Amino acid sequence: MRNRTSCLMILGLCLVVPAALHAQAIQITSDQGHTTSLNPEQIAKLPHVTVNATDHDTPAQFEGVPMAAVLGAVGITLGDTLRGERLTEVLLIEAADGYKVVFALAEFDPAFAPREIILADKRDGKPLTGKEGPFRIVAPGDKRQARWIRQVTGMKVVVVK
Repeated sequence: MRNRTSCLMILGLCLVVPAALHAQAIQITSDQGHTTSLNPEQIAKLPHVTVNATDHDTPAQFEGVPMAAVLGAVGITLGDTLRGERLTEVLLIEAADGYKVVFALAEFDPAFAPREIILADKRDGKPLTGKEGPFRIVAPGDKRQARWIRQVTGMKVVVVK
């Protein structure tokens, strides 16, 4: 079996267990270097929203946690504290295959941006496949999906100087 599924032998039966059940924790590092992990169970307890988007010309409905809530859960504040020098902070997001993208922190703040960027865990009511998940970023409104990073493993706040 591939590394995204596993086979569990019980009384001679092979049960395929989806990757989402074995998802690794996502490592999130603040600009001060403090690293926090969010495991799939913690992410599942955060408030979820649904967004309708077009993924490579195909309509899709994604469910996930607003990135503002993900960042807040690990102590990275937005809102009134996001001004002045803090507007030079970006979030570097990394995937399992080494792919990386960057978003300005202000893009996640509802006071700055009218859209809701999410850490998705479902597509069209089903857990993300091993190719996409267990977690991916969905950024409705981007004309190209190059920042819709799949298989998210880590995030890091970086100060651009």
